[in-house]
Amino acid sequence: MDYRLSIATVCLSGTLEDKLSAAAAARFQGVELFASDLVASPWSPRRVRQECARRGLTIDLYQPFRDFEAVAPDVLAANLRRAERTFDILEQLGAGTLLVCSSVSPDAVDDDDLAAEQLHALAGKAQERGLRIAYEPLAWGRFVNTYAHAWRIVRRADHPALGLCLDSFHVLSRRDDPAAIRVIPGAKVFHLQLADAPRLNMDVVEWSRHHRLFPGLGSFDLTGFLGHVLATGYDGPLSLEVFNDVYRQADPRYAAIDGMRSLLALLEAAGAGAAPVARERLRLGGLPPAPALGGHVFTEVAVDAVSGPVVARTLTALGFAHTGQHRSKPVQLWEQGKARLLLNYAPQRTVTPGTATVCAIAVESADPPASTRRAERLLAPVLPRLRQPGEAELTSVAAPDGTAVFLVRTGAESENWLQDFDPTGDVAEGAGRLSDTDHVSLTDSVDDFDESTLFYRAVLGLHASRTTEIAAPFGLIRSRATADPSGRVRITLSTAPLRRGGWAPAIPSPQHVAFTTDDAIASAEAVRALGAPVLRIPDNYYADLDARLDLPGDLLARLREHSILYDRDEHGEYLHFYTEMLGSRVFFAVVQRVEAYAGYGESSAPVRMAAHRERRLIALRDGPAQRDDKRHEYSLAHLTALSLSPPELVEAAADGGYRYVGLRLTRVTPQEPHYPLATDPALMRATKVRLAATGIEVLDVELARISPDEDPKDFVRFLEAGAELGARHVITQLPDPDRARKTDRFARLCELARPLGLTVDLEFPSWTETPDLREAVRVLRGADQPNAGILVDLLHFARSGSSVADLRQLPADWFHFVHVCDAPPGVPATNEGLIHTARFERLFPGEGGIDVHGILAALPPGLPYALEIPRATLVAQVGGKEHARMSIAAAREHLDRSTT
Repeated sequence: MDYRLSIATVCLSGTLEDKLSAAAAARFQGVELFASDLVASPWSPRRVRQECARRGLTIDLYQPFRDFEAVAPDVLAANLRRAERTFDILEQLGAGTLLVCSSVSPDAVDDDDLAAEQLHALAGKAQERGLRIAYEPLAWGRFVNTYAHAWRIVRRADHPALGLCLDSFHVLSRRDDPAAIRVIPGAKVFHLQLADAPRLNMDVVEWSRHHRLFPGLGSFDLTGFLGHVLATGYDGPLSLEVFNDVYRQADPRYAAIDGMRSLLALLEAAGAGAAPVARERLRLGGLPPAPALGGHVFTEVAVDAVSGPVVARTLTALGFAHTGQHRSKPVQLWEQGKARLLLNYAPQRTVTPGTATVCAIAVESADPPASTRRAERLLAPVLPRLRQPGEAELTSVAAPDGTAVFLVRTGAESENWLQDFDPTGDVAEGAGRLSDTDHVSLTDSVDDFDESTLFYRAVLGLHASRTTEIAAPFGLIRSRATADPSGRVRITLSTAPLRRGGWAPAIPSPQHVAFTTDDAIASAEAVRALGAPVLRIPDNYYADLDARLDLPGDLLARLREHSILYDRDEHGEYLHFYTEMLGSRVFFAVVQRVEAYAGYGESSAPVRMAAHRERRLIALRDGPAQRDDKRHEYSLAHLTALSLSPPELVEAAADGGYRYVGLRLTRVTPQEPHYPLATDPALMRATKVRLAATGIEVLDVELARISPDEDPKDFVRFLEAGAELGARHVITQLPDPDRARKTDRFARLCELARPLGLTVDLEFPSWTETPDLREAVRVLRGADQPNAGILVDLLHFARSGSSVADLRQLPADWFHFVHVCDAPPGVPATNEGLIHTARFERLFPGEGGIDVHGILAALPPGLPYALEIPRATLVAQVGGKEHARMSIAAAREHLDRSTT
């Protein structure tokens, strides 16, 4: 029988229902129920027991019960009464063990005999009810703060219902030697809690409550600690108890998955040195070992018509050649030696136009099917891949940031995928002297940093280095390297944990691909001759380098001449140089490792960052084409393709290159399709799955149409559904002639939406009783709500005769997005004609008579453009998905290239 895997509810964010669902989805078998989660839950203890059972979860521990032992008789009487009430709860929960923390109370005294006597009494009362007491020594306990001390008291108490709870943090934070745990009988260890942590010089309580980490992410030797505990014969749950501010604000599903991955990786490491019986149990359902990796196969970079040529010119200047074109996809193959890059020109739903970004990494695996099975066991989604007949069947899994990780068989079969590319006739002659890929460097948000590390460490079997901190020009940077044992596959991860604002020219999550050379100086000379945009490093760096390392004069001169950075340690040397930033985010590096140097030149990272910023400032100053680029973020409004269900609309947006969608949750006319996201859990679930899989975000939901007969409270479930989808805005209309009434109802709708993080944006169709901009302004000013907004729809604005001059005078924070379209020049004379045009006959921007540029120029800059362009005839001819693609292509052609 395998060890049961458990997680404390305190590890996760959300309500108790959220936490239990997340734990079950991550395949935990049990939970530690934290008392505060039960107190805040509307479920009774019996209902909690039923909900856990329904999800296949046991309640392995209820905690904490504080400040019990070594107290005066009157305090003991109160504590025993409190315990009896707690036992009532345990019985209803179906939990068999109560955790009792060593006391921090001023009422306690330093008397082991008294503590043992009172714990014996407590255990006796617990045993009468079929329960057990797990005594945990807190690292900051007033008198009992080590496991050795706690064991002496438990042994002295000598009661079968009293045992220990061992928590790795409380043992290892004090630097106690865990080896002596082996003398404790396994039957007296009632519960085991596992947590990692960085080594910090701070108050141990603060350290414990805010900075614990999942196993493998900190500095503790959890493998050794777990080995000592299992050597006792312990056979209870293996439980995570991790207090961490980031985890407790993250989506509980992702945090639970991270916890499971970290626990499985820990058990795999512990199993290597465990006794045969424990080793067999630690296999945990057959987690396949990580197959050996043979190196980087290719790195794929997503580009578009703006960033693609910039990247291609730089690759040419680095000595690469465009050697192949994919037979069925807009993907180019660039090669030099074994260094291979793919440039993917397909529309990318999560990439800002004009930006290049690493979207896939391919590595050689000795056994791709085993790698895939391991990934699935570790809850990493295997990505579907469309391929034409005869094309290579490559397996890939999704990293937390959406990067696809391809697993390619080593040896001769690793070259099969090259057959999918038709040769261009160009040959890579190695003019840049580059031979392979050394590493790929990615940047995550602080929320995803640990998650990504766990993914590469657990799924690919890479070893993660300790986190290093870099005092960068823009604030603290944390970095962590992962590599396979041979050093052939290296992936580095970085994050800016305290980044605020965007005062500098923003580089969103910079990435780079580093190529290897056997002579960095010769490579630098070669690529300069080819015109490579090598990043210039200031002379001050070389003066400092000379002072610190006393390099030979000729070497220092050549490093300075070619802007090559240098590092060395006891194992070897590292020479590296970089290109300027390409496509706003990606750049390339060329590196030479001398002897056994295994680092990444971290000490010079601030110099490189400052140089990149300097070059970006110059590019923005001297490059009017870049400065005047007005590419926008686009959203696909549901009315544009109303025949598509919400999951289908998300797919269409992803394929077309949109960033957002707007979803229609309510039916406006009896004839149109209805997608009841607010009341159909299956549809909601399917939509959220597609949003997560594609990276598309929900910009807005519609329509809260408040007529004289409607009450804002009727829209509560609609608002909650919008919030569940991650929407930012709610579109409302007010077809009510009574200004005071509609203003009051609009204000009440805003009040209902504000706690959900939603704005309420008033749209003013010209045929309604709120027909123009001026009337909408009167409502907003009368309502006076901080989350109120106005939605300008270009068609309604133009048809209502509203004034561009009036629009310019309104507060910028009233506007959150804009509906973009065009329409025939003639204005229908009837409301029926106006409605028909609005719902069935709009045009692409630039095709009609609306002053599209004039209206948009009067709005605050940077608003998302939501394309609401229903064209019934065209949709009937080409389908909703193709119409969505045509809409964004036309909008980009007319707006991104011509707006000034």
